[in-house]
Amino acid sequence: MKLALTPDEVAFRDDLRTFFRTEFPAEIRDKVKSGGGLTREEIVTSHKTLHGRGLAVPKWPVEWGGQDWTPMQRHLYEDEMQLAGVPEPLTFNSTMIGPVIAQFGSEEMKQRFLPPTASLDIWWCQGFSEPDAGSDLASLRTTAVRDGDSYIVNGQKIWTTLAQHADWIFCLVRTDPNAPKKQAGISMLLFDVKSPGVTVRPIKLIDGGHEVNEVFFEDVRVPADQLVGEENKGWTYAKFLLGNERTGIAGVGRTKVQIARAKEFAAQVKSGSGTLLEDPVFASRVAELENELLALELTLLRVVANSAEGKPNPVSSVLKLRGTELQQAATELLLDVAGPDAIPVDLADASVPQWAQRTGPTYLNYRKTSIYGGSNEVQRTIIASTILGL
Repeated sequence: MKLALTPDEVAFRDDLRTFFRTEFPAEIRDKVKSGGGLTREEIVTSHKTLHGRGLAVPKWPVEWGGQDWTPMQRHLYEDEMQLAGVPEPLTFNSTMIGPVIAQFGSEEMKQRFLPPTASLDIWWCQGFSEPDAGSDLASLRTTAVRDGDSYIVNGQKIWTTLAQHADWIFCLVRTDPNAPKKQAGISMLLFDVKSPGVTVRPIKLIDGGHEVNEVFFEDVRVPADQLVGEENKGWTYAKFLLGNERTGIAGVGRTKVQIARAKEFAAQVKSGSGTLLEDPVFASRVAELENELLALELTLLRVVANSAEGKPNPVSSVLKLRGTELQQAATELLLDVAGPDAIPVDLADASVPQWAQRTGPTYLNYRKTSIYGGSNEVQRTIIASTILGL
């Protein structure tokens, strides 16, 4: 694989780098790099800034706001955004439901939903996981029964990220309970989370934040024209969506930033007669992590370059698996650099650096990355069956 950038690619990268570092406030970018939570307003403003430059949904078809980029340009876009600490476009819109509607939705559905999805005039959330159907998603029990020109939805979803901010939900429901396989008989519906019968209940996470929710449906009436594609074909659309999600979860640029921060702070921590960064054992640990990240980046480039349009690439499971492992390793590295200073959280004490206080909650929050998008155990099964043929 040729790794050197062409002059055009260098110009493309430099243009993005300038835009990302001048059009987004430093305080927001610092929040992103340190793992701090963003407000709804900050997320919307950042997304709309990207949209104004045509950069919110670059992987979509060009007629719906996408960019006709090469695989290398797409990689540079994601990498430079993450390196700059710019909030990425809301993934539920740009990476999840948008591509599904563009690929499988009717023309009417595309016209209705794609423009406001691209601009974040509609904020989407994902209604997939249930209390007894997380990694085994096909066991979901939320039902949708056809009633004239509507479906009546009953059931529950859980771990619904940022549902407290959302306008609409894309929801997997069981429309045929008698289907011979549990993967069959599942459909995908779109509906307003303010619809009568929808209740959103917050879940407080171990890091103290409110990021996810329970969502309950009680006789929610959903117009039948808000069915994505065909009835009972939702599992196909879910696999397509998850393939896109897993490729993005790799987060190579984000992990580069975390390793760089760990090295910066390690250079300030005394160890023996020098600094922690100069300690041979610590330096070896950093070098090993950087080498593993480089291997992941090369794999990512191959996957993006060889992905067939409209078809999920099973190698995205490799990216998801290894990418999340390395993200967790980077947060653990930062936690170890902070040492005892990681124990206080939100302490107004200048003697305990704020960066160190953030390492504990960030470490705890990143435990989720090996679960969402399909747990890493599930990814190993996918890799074994679809890639290795076992």
